[in-house]
Amino acid sequence: MVKVEHLRQLKQGSDRWIEWRNNHSQITPDLRGANLSKISLENVDLATANLYRANLGNTDLTSANLSSANLQQAELINANLLQANLSNADLREAYLIDVDLSEANLIGADLREANCCGANFSYSNLIGTSMRKIKLRRANLTCAKLNRTNLSEADLVEANINQADLTDANLYEAELIGAFLYQTNLDRVKAIEAHLSRSYLSYANLNQATLINTDFRWANLSYASLTGANLTKADLRGANLREADLKGANLQSANLRGANLTKADLRGANLREANLEAAIFNKTMLQGSIMPDSDTNPFPIGY
Repeated sequence: MVKVEHLRQLKQGSDRWIEWRNNHSQITPDLRGANLSKISLENVDLATANLYRANLGNTDLTSANLSSANLQQAELINANLLQANLSNADLREAYLIDVDLSEANLIGADLREANCCGANFSYSNLIGTSMRKIKLRRANLTCAKLNRTNLSEADLVEANINQADLTDANLYEAELIGAFLYQTNLDRVKAIEAHLSRSYLSYANLNQATLINTDFRWANLSYASLTGANLTKADLRGANLREADLKGANLQSANLRGANLTKADLRGANLREANLEAAIFNKTMLQGSIMPDSDTNPFPIGY
């Protein structure tokens, strides 16, 4: 349970809290289960604090220091964490629905299985965070730094991830149906068996990405860069690949039925055993590519 004295000191305001912490630097604030809803804690120092299952809904935590804090299963619905420091914080199974975490520092934080639906992570730093099975449906991750982040099995349906950096991120079996990834950097991302149907990836960077068995049905990949990407057995039915750069990509056994490959660059690509039925090849560059066996999978007329 919460330590009553710790809670009393905190509710007296930031200045009194800072003084108390300075005089009791050896104490870890114990605020387990505390009700801190709807109060102003702007700039407050809660580093290393135990806030397990605390109620911080609608609380103003602008620029607060919550580094290494225990926020497991804490409720932060509609909280304001603009520019807050949550580096190395434990946010497992926390409720962060509609929270504002824009420009926040979440480096090394643990967000596994947290509910962040509708949350605002724009321009936040999430490098190296663990976000396995996180719920980010309709969340705003515009320009967020997600390098080396583990987003395996994450729910990113209809999320806004435009211009974010996901270099070396893990998106294994992640749900990105209808997600917006315009100009997003997915260099060397691992998205094996991920679901990106109807997603918007125009001008995205997917160079050297591992996209085995990935679902891109009806996705917009126009002008995207996929040089050297591994798209073995990927489902690209009806996908828009107009002017996409697929030089040296591995598309072996991929399903490109009805895909638009107008002016796409497939030089040196491996299309062995790929399904190209009804695909659109108009001014497509195919020099040096390995084509399907014409006896089993006829190449479209007019390529």
